[in-house]
Amino acid sequence: MAFVFDTKKTGLEMVMKDYQAICIRYVWAVGEEGVNSGKAWVHVSKVLMEQDRSISRASIIFFLNDMVDKGVLTFRSKSGKGGHHRVCFPVHDEVGFKKYVIKHILDKMAEEWPDETEKVISAFKEE
Repeated sequence: MAFVFDTKKTGLEMVMKDYQAICIRYVWAVGEEGVNSGKAWVHVSKVLMEQDRSISRASIIFFLNDMVDKGVLTFRSKSGKGGHHRVCFPVHDEVGFKKYVIKHILDKMAEEWPDETEKVISAFKEE
């Protein structure tokens, strides 16, 4: 999953779907205890149920795995019913995540439009 920056939205929803924002906030709240996909899915489902919506557990699994792949979350394996399961926990808190996203966006802009990006950043620093 790539971060898609949508200027029409606010907060975390500028770079992720609303159910993903609910999920990552839950992971931050739980912290070092960690969250498996089932626990995350139950939490997100409860929040969405209040809006007469639902989400598949697979969507939560894909999201958590993607966040691990991006280095936003980490995990430890835990054996249990059905084999090994990932228990995810945050690498970044919310502030650290926001910095991570900003850097990701700026790096991509500098790669695609190096001169223009440098000019805007320089002008911003002068203000």
